Amino acid sequence: MSLHKIKPNEIFINQVEFNPKVNFYVYDGKTYYNQQPEISGAFTSNLLNVPVGHLSLYEINVDRNQSQTGLVYPFITKDGSLTSFRTISTTSFNTDFSYGDQVTGTYPMSATILREFYQTGETRTHLDALRNTLNYYSYVSNHYSYSSSLGNKSNQPLNLLSVPSIFYGSSIKKGTVKLDFYISGTLIGTVEDKNKNGELVQTGPSGSTGSGSVAGVVLYTEGFVILTGSWGLETGITRNYLNDISNQVTSSWLYFGSGISGTEAYTYGSLPSSSFNIEFDGSNKTPVMTFFAHAKRGELNNSLNPTFIASSSYKNPLINSSSYIEYEYMEPTNVVSSSFNTEPYLEKITFISSIKLYDRNKNVIGIAKLSKPIRKSQERDLTFKIKLDL
Repeated sequence: MSLHKIKPNEIFINQVEFNPKVNFYVYDGKTYYNQQPEISGAFTSNLLNVPVGHLSLYEINVDRNQSQTGLVYPFITKDGSLTSFRTISTTSFNTDFSYGDQVTGTYPMSATILREFYQTGETRTHLDALRNTLNYYSYVSNHYSYSSSLGNKSNQPLNLLSVPSIFYGSSIKKGTVKLDFYISGTLIGTVEDKNKNGELVQTGPSGSTGSGSVAGVVLYTEGFVILTGSWGLETGITRNYLNDISNQVTSSWLYFGSGISGTEAYTYGSLPSSSFNIEFDGSNKTPVMTFFAHAKRGELNNSLNPTFIASSSYKNPLINSSSYIEYEYMEPTNVVSSSFNTEPYLEKITFISSIKLYDRNKNVIGIAKLSKPIRKSQERDLTFKIKLDL
């Protein structure tokens, strides 16, 4: 084994940004994530054991039949440490469980987008929690303001879409948000954050009612879309967006995403022939450390691998009661081939298969393995590039 110190100018730290594309399509009360249908498994009709449009957070209980084997679940035994799950209140932990009882949870856990629709004057706890955040961004656009001449978000009709961060990473990439509103497959409205300032401007169809108007705002880092555009996207037609046949309304951005899990409880077939498409790119920044490890010419051409010594020249060491003597020279295995019917010249050849990284105390902190061993001759210089995501 040979140790080589990595010099400061051989270490680089940078940041890699990934922009995963995300698409949600909503139709008749079902949400589809990145156009993925429900996938059946060998033992279950739903491979991931989560609803369509949901992302399995830990991928536990994949293709597991509950009736035959049961589902994996987390549990904690109540003891003197008083350890419990965060979802169990202190009162419940003290009164509902005795010492020795098991406190259990459930798997799988999943995430998907959520919709909350608020009518005029309706209590809106989740939106109220965003008051300070919205006011903070008002320097970017006045449409963020919780209360202004453009509207009062504390009591006006409003449509709130929540996107968990597992779908986009650090933030939603500015300029990539696009919402499409369809009726029977015909596009009746499109909004985009074309100015990259959080304003969702209606850009289509060309010349449609509300074209060029701001229908809402996007909180890029927090993962929320707030829609306030109340103008009609159709003329003379009302639809059952409120799940109340006696109270039908005209299509508008307030009803975008009807059928997404949330405050409205829809049954199959109760929604009008509307479908909704949500597109955006995520922005996930990962710090990366890059090392350069050099195998210089004339170095790293010896090996402790027993096969490095030719079997024909190997001699056991001389051992007696007073000494241990190894032979000074044993011929290495010659792996050089010749195109002619002659014995090829002898060359010390090694194959580098892995590189270990050590700290200053010579403790192994990482191992970089090559997909296949690299041939190292005495005349060859090699440099290995090692990348570590932090």
